[in-house]
Amino acid sequence: MFSKAAGSRPATGQLGPAGSDWSPYTRLEEAARAYFLHADVALDAVAGVLGRRRVRGFTLERVVDLTEAGTSVWQEAAVCDGRRLILWHSEELADEASPGGTVLDSSIQVLPLGSIGHVGMRTLVGRDEGGGRVDRGVYLVLATATPHELSAVQGDPDSPVASARLRPEAFRFSKSLEDGGPGQIARLIDFGRLLGRLVPA
Repeated sequence: MFSKAAGSRPATGQLGPAGSDWSPYTRLEEAARAYFLHADVALDAVAGVLGRRRVRGFTLERVVDLTEAGTSVWQEAAVCDGRRLILWHSEELADEASPGGTVLDSSIQVLPLGSIGHVGMRTLVGRDEGGGRVDRGVYLVLATATPHELSAVQGDPDSPVASARLRPEAFRFSKSLEDGGPGQIARLIDFGRLLGRLVPA
């Protein structure tokens, strides 16, 4: 999915502090180590289900929240190996019994691409001062046929038939100029296009 042209990674070859822009890195390991606070945990979890299969594309997300207990970091990786979508995410949880007062809740989910029934991508396109095209944001939604939430719907009070709304399981990814920058926008667009090509008809 991504070219291996020279210049696809920083010239210094050194990774910046956690939270650095991951978009210049074409390899999952390098991107995760540049971006995640707990890269070893993420890479170990993904490698455990990836096996010998090659990574075809990926996108990374990281959100820092300020809570009463302090700073909390939520991290996510979505990886495609051509047949499956591998989703890893982690969240720091308060745990007074643990040194440092927190533990990392790490989870992984594996979906066959055949379970994805809908790939939707919306791109916000603008212009720069010179009139050139600028992708200002992208929103990617992957929906499955798996029921996620069933909620009652207010129907006719005189009708004996109850109504309900079924919401399928869906995964959402987004990048903007403010959240990720142009490099990560481009990478998420490429990831969405990859999945659009690979999801079975």
